[in-house]
Amino acid sequence: MLVNNNTQAVSTVQQLKRPDMDPANAAASALYSGALQAVQQSVTVPAAQKELDKATDRIDEAFAKTRVQLQASTTATTSATEAPATTSTTGARSEFTEYMSKTPAERIREQLLKEQGLTEADVQNMSQEKQDAISNQVAERLKQQQEQQVAAKATDPAQSVKETLAAI
Repeated sequence: MLVNNNTQAVSTVQQLKRPDMDPANAAASALYSGALQAVQQSVTVPAAQKELDKATDRIDEAFAKTRVQLQASTTATTSATEAPATTSTTGARSEFTEYMSKTPAERIREQLLKEQGLTEADVQNMSQEKQDAISNQVAERLKQQQEQQVAAKATDPAQSVKETLAAI
């Protein structure tokens, strides 16, 4: 049994009853509006906001502590390993630059030789017929790659526009 001693809430509940509603709906409406008002009155926004602010402050404090610890450990680690990290970055950058400076045919040739387990020295020691066969395979793969690019541009003109804009 619900007992409400708040006269203001009781008057509000009574005002919400409508004469055109059947008794079951009127009772449900009265109970719902009374429960809703009780919940609204029991929750105070400033107290909830204060709790939320406290939680946010605790989270910010934890992040700040973690950041300080990470910076301290990173500084110690960087000073101990600074030279090797720079060397590996420079090596990777030079390898990438070297790879990107090659023509597509050179890249395909390198990939083909790698697949077959051959080196440029091995190819130079082969007979002319085998060298020509490898050159023909490279040319065929290059042609296939170009056809795939043309087909991709023909099927999706929006993609070719995106690639053109990205190249600019």
